[in-house]
Amino acid sequence: MINLLQTEKSLILPHIVKGGTAVDFTMGNGHDTLWLSRQVGDDGHVFAFDIQRKAIDSTAALLNENGRTNCTLILDSHSNVKKYVDGPICAGLFNLGYLPGGDKSITTMRETSIAAIEAGIDLLGDGGGILIAVYPGHAEGTAEGELIYDTLQKYSRYKVCCSMLKIINSPTSPFFYLVEKK
Repeated sequence: MINLLQTEKSLILPHIVKGGTAVDFTMGNGHDTLWLSRQVGDDGHVFAFDIQRKAIDSTAALLNENGRTNCTLILDSHSNVKKYVDGPICAGLFNLGYLPGGDKSITTMRETSIAAIEAGIDLLGDGGGILIAVYPGHAEGTAEGELIYDTLQKYSRYKVCCSMLKIINSPTSPFFYLVEKK
């Protein structure tokens, strides 16, 4: 049986460069921020975004507990990534939906997610990758996933390769898009 968390990491790991810059577009409780921090190493840097103070606080605590100092935590929409990051980035992670253990009425929205994904693709360095985890178990998640599909299929395959991994007999399970720059 496929382990979604392991699969997510295995898809993005080949794109992460020691000393590189990565972006956690949806910080949440900070687990991906911490993982990216370790992967880029002490000479690398991670920018992490969330719109909720609770996410910033829990991520800061997690990073502090683990002695990680190579992260910038940003209380702003991921759609504003270019205000903070000028690229190139080696990797980006999106875990769309709502903050685990948080208010489920506060969720990523397709309009800002699309803007963030497009900005992330613009920031990708050669060989870079962006992994987008979509959670279709709620209405906005389903709509978000469909709009991302429509958006990604418009990119030239000569610029980026856009792939999708989905468990087809479990329609509410999370699924992934992987965008890789050639």
